[in-house]
Amino acid sequence: MADHPLIDGDQVQFMPGFAAAFVVVAPGTITGSGKSVAGGKKICVEGDEASVEVVGCTYFTPQFLTPGTGTIKITQLGPDQLSIITTDSAKKIILKGSYFVAKFQVQNPAIDPVTSSPDPLLSYPGSGQFITANFKITID
Repeated sequence: MADHPLIDGDQVQFMPGFAAAFVVVAPGTITGSGKSVAGGKKICVEGDEASVEVVGCTYFTPQFLTPGTGTIKITQLGPDQLSIITTDSAKKIILKGSYFVAKFQVQNPAIDPVTSSPDPLLSYPGSGQFITANFKITID
């Protein structure tokens, strides 16, 4: 099914629920590295999702209420977020699609206010979606 390819600078929106953790998310942007352009901006190709990193996000859990901080990254694109037929420089093109898998990586753990113990988990799985400025071009 045809969908809109992502272009350099498109926004990345993360959902605030990361398993048992609630993360105060901020939007990210994706950097395109394809040779093709749309609207004067480079198309995003497979691997460009690694350019998305949102640092300094605050989080807490039901047990660890004193907030900690960490970084959000994309870990896996959804099955509908890569082109099936069309490629750019022998790489699949990233499409808007539905949802991708994300990971919140803890840098400073949240704290249990009763026991003063830190959150022992180092990461939490989550999800997100792309918001594209490209509404002119669609590909398979």
